[in-house]
Amino acid sequence: MSFTDKAKNKVEQLSGAAKERIGDMADNERMRAEGSSEQSDARTRQAGEKVKDAGRDAKDAFTR
Repeated sequence: MSFTDKAKNKVEQLSGAAKERIGDMADNERMRAEGSSEQSDARTRQAGEKVKDAGRDAKDAFTR
């Protein structure tokens, strides 16, 4: 996972957390749901990138 991808995912995760908190404070269910969705999307992408990294590491271990 490149640094850029990690940064983008983290920004989206933090943005989602902020939206969720604002939705809580404003009692806005739609904003709360959008924030939660953004956070889970970012976490899912991070997990996928980690799986790709693990696959590359395993491949590299066998080719050495």
